[in-house]
Amino acid sequence: MAKRAWSALALLVTTAGCSFAPAYHPPVTPTVTAFKEAGPWQPAAPADTAPRGDWWAVFSDPTLDALERKVATDNPTYAGALARYDAARGYLGQSRAALLPHLGVDADITRNRQSDNRPLRGANQPDIYSADTVQASFGYELDLWGRVRNSVAAGKAEVQASGDDLAAIRLSLQAELATDFMALRGYDRQAVLLTQTVDAFAKADHLIARRFQAGIVSGIETSRSAAQLAEARAQLAEVAAARALTEHAIASLVGTPASDFTIAPVATDFDVPAVPLGLPATLIERRPDIAAAERRVAAANAAIGVAKAAFFPAIRLGASGGFQNTGLPGLFSAPNQIWSIGPSAVLNLFDGGRRRAELAVARARWASASADYRATVLTAFQQVEDNLALLHHLGDEAAAENEAVRQAAATERLSLNRYSKGAVTYLEVFTAQTTALRVRRAALDLDTRRLQASIRLIRALGGGWTEEEGAAQVDSK
Repeated sequence: MAKRAWSALALLVTTAGCSFAPAYHPPVTPTVTAFKEAGPWQPAAPADTAPRGDWWAVFSDPTLDALERKVATDNPTYAGALARYDAARGYLGQSRAALLPHLGVDADITRNRQSDNRPLRGANQPDIYSADTVQASFGYELDLWGRVRNSVAAGKAEVQASGDDLAAIRLSLQAELATDFMALRGYDRQAVLLTQTVDAFAKADHLIARRFQAGIVSGIETSRSAAQLAEARAQLAEVAAARALTEHAIASLVGTPASDFTIAPVATDFDVPAVPLGLPATLIERRPDIAAAERRVAAANAAIGVAKAAFFPAIRLGASGGFQNTGLPGLFSAPNQIWSIGPSAVLNLFDGGRRRAELAVARARWASASADYRATVLTAFQQVEDNLALLHHLGDEAAAENEAVRQAAATERLSLNRYSKGAVTYLEVFTAQTTALRVRRAALDLDTRRLQASIRLIRALGGGWTEEEGAAQVDSK
């Protein structure tokens, strides 16, 4: 009998390492070798661990640099993501603990009184007695079916996914801050333009009012001039309101109350950064949100193995030993020794279909995670294509709009000269000035939109690139 028992135990040990988790393969997703909106691209190996660096430094703005550094230290959304990452690491530690034996010490020192009517009580047994036990215990679960190892694998994948979530949130906040900052500086440029326009319109309105008093022009021209001046002032107030809201949004991003936050207005002209056209389409795999989605598929895959292991017995090796006596004196003596050793097995024979339902849930979660991964990849490609298209077409639009600015300025000068000589009415000047202001504002707005599109493209590519990466891709063309 003893020989058979040891043989059975040896067989169980030799089967250790078995795992019921399906062999993991990342979900298949459509891949491309070139972005449609940017010409030929070089294929390359995944680079999700490549350094991103301070990608916003391409704009060379000290104020933006200082604000971006505050995101990782003061933004509450990022702090919450960091706490979730720490929690995921803690859960992984809990799972790993099951891989090791459990050791414990138990002490039970009691004073007891037994009932006079206790069944089978002997006549000479005392009413009051002590019962003291001190023992150590050892327990270890044989992970024959991979339940513990798959739990650890799932926990590790979740930690990696949480870390990627943290990186994705940081990148998102950084891009949002840079986008808002470009909008703020765009409003500063528009405010300068509108302030200059208001001053020019005010001088013209004063001149027309004097000419009206002299009987040179009609009241129609004075009212038209006054309306033009009021409209310019209204546009200036609208820009001031939009700038204030944008400044408040930036304050929240850097973790500062809006009431205590101010960015001095500066009419800065930024150059649209040149994204290296040699960047491969597969660089999109650097995106942390894609990496997080893939890790969750891996975690769901391991969870299937955990669910399958529940159909097999849980086998545990245990041992305990110590001393037991009816009083502390003489407790730690040889006759008071107690011990036990041997394996135990637990198998649930009927649970009303609970384990099958749990396995179905695990498989469904894997399917859901796989679908989420594919959707994330498709969305990433769309975002890159969208912003490449925006940069391309907004660049063409900006070139045309800048030409419109030059032509409108020339028309404005000519109409003012003709009006000063009495060759035309103020209506022609009014039309020329209104058109000039409109196209100038449109040109400034296009500059801001192009800058914001470049920021969104950097975000879509996973947060920028190093100088070495850009140079390598350009040299390979």
